[in-house]
Amino acid sequence: MTDTVTYLRRDAQLEASRFPALLARAEHLAGTVLLGEHGRRRSGMGDDFWQYRPLRSGDSYRNIDWRRSGRGDEQFVREREWQIAQSVQLWVDGGASMRFTSDQNLPQKGDRARLVALATAILLIRGGERVGFTGWQLPPRNGDVQVLRLAEALSDDGEDDYSEPEARGMIPHARAMFVSDFLGDLDPVEAALTKAADRGVRGVLLQVLDPTEESFPFKGRTIFQSVGGSVAHETLKAGDLRTRYLERLAERKDRLDRLSRLTGWQYMCHHTSDSAQSALLWVYRAMDGGH
Repeated sequence: MTDTVTYLRRDAQLEASRFPALLARAEHLAGTVLLGEHGRRRSGMGDDFWQYRPLRSGDSYRNIDWRRSGRGDEQFVREREWQIAQSVQLWVDGGASMRFTSDQNLPQKGDRARLVALATAILLIRGGERVGFTGWQLPPRNGDVQVLRLAEALSDDGEDDYSEPEARGMIPHARAMFVSDFLGDLDPVEAALTKAADRGVRGVLLQVLDPTEESFPFKGRTIFQSVGGSVAHETLKAGDLRTRYLERLAERKDRLDRLSRLTGWQYMCHHTSDSAQSALLWVYRAMDGGH
């Protein structure tokens, strides 16, 4: 078994040779966050008593604590503390729109998304959790080799302008993290969140935008073209589009926020002009149930 792990680590390190920068930056970013007791104080299949809670639809009657329930008219379940690793599944948008940046001094949206996602994975794995992707490409696992596999997989870019969240293979009662600019069709996002909620999956939506996408500073003759080249629009009065654009962006962000609240997720919009650490801190706390 030791030899197998050694070979796996060696092979993963060789495969990772083409993305050392991302991995090194993610390791450094993760190192700026104090690692707490993530995942250690949750209800679940453990041995130590955690709390009483009212009986809910779907609970087994075998789990009812009849002594506590006998004190009143309501039935209670005795929950125990979660003492095994939890699965966390990631989806990071690899669409061409994520390769946009308005300034050479700013990172591409995709670069920031991958950095924050990988740093989050590193923190979670160090905290004892299993991390992988949604779907079946890379199931949740723990260990340093899994970090290398994640870094390798995150280095791949898609060809379409916008990609849709992968909601297949969602593990019941797992946690999840979706990272995207969410500028494409939101119907697949809503479908993915609904499917996740049906399986008891909770998580975070991190929207990553370039600051120009938030402010729309364009005036006069302007040609707007998608990064993938499939969409183009030319206007002589770009400034006239600003109000309508900002209204539609606000509506989109509001819909993402409402979808998150309805499905038990949390939403935040992050700009590439802000520090990656600020996004990582929010994600890490949100994944642990904080606000």
